[in-house]
Amino acid sequence: MNASASVAAEWSPPLPEAAGFTHTMVMTRGLRTHVASIGTGDPVVLLHGFPMHWWQWRTIAPAIAAEGYHVVCPDLRGSGWTEADDARFGAESQLDDVTAVLDALGIGAARFLCHDMGAISGMQLAYRNPERVRAIVQVAVPPGFMEFSPRLMPAFSHMPALVLHRAGSSLRYLFGPRYAAHRMADETIEGYLRAHERPEIERAVAALYRGMVIPVSRRLMGGVYKRMRLRPPMLCVFGSEDGPFAEATVRRICRNSAQHADRFELAFVDGGAHFLTDDRPDEVVRLALEWFAGAA
Repeated sequence: MNASASVAAEWSPPLPEAAGFTHTMVMTRGLRTHVASIGTGDPVVLLHGFPMHWWQWRTIAPAIAAEGYHVVCPDLRGSGWTEADDARFGAESQLDDVTAVLDALGIGAARFLCHDMGAISGMQLAYRNPERVRAIVQVAVPPGFMEFSPRLMPAFSHMPALVLHRAGSSLRYLFGPRYAAHRMADETIEGYLRAHERPEIERAVAALYRGMVIPVSRRLMGGVYKRMRLRPPMLCVFGSEDGPFAEATVRRICRNSAQHADRFELAFVDGGAHFLTDDRPDEVVRLALEWFAGAA
């Protein structure tokens, strides 16, 4: 590993403010990954969603660290302050990146908390290298073995615009009431979108969806993961106001979990939508800590 610590103001553009984090650039083949970390103890890896980055965990990571964990929050390829030599994406690009960062940091196995896009990589790792995933909490994304239902189609309605995204087009609409139960403050949205001042991140939006998100979605709909066994304990968490993933729908598409997973459970949080980590961070922390402790 080649990594160096620095303060938030030294990054360009400056990192959003969050107290207590150490910021490093972890060097792996073809990639320089920005990692924010906090705390000491057993590792917990937090994988952010889109169009977010490490700052998604600004209140969640310190709360988990306070319970005796070393919390690692990487910016995934195409997001935040991570830099890639190759702008292309494949279905497992971020999975390979996460594995390389774990290796560089000397993390053999960890607990994982993942949201949205980050849940893709977390889930893939749980299937490909189950020995590296002690437990996983997946937020706002169903498990790989789900039964596909037409009721889920609204969950994919944002994809055409992102596949056709042009640099400079605003992504603020993604933080609106359709995805967040509580109105996000302008400074919060600015904190998330600040990284898009970097041309590399703006260009990555369409490439990410064309090269990774769409192919993985096809795998999910095609039942690829239903033909595999999920070994690590997985908890999937949804907000009660996340329309496409209403509780009745989610329970239906996961009803055969015992056939596909060693240990799987669902949880639903009132007062939250897709961006549950902003709507109800306290509940995300509580559920994650309980799951991690129960899977020990």
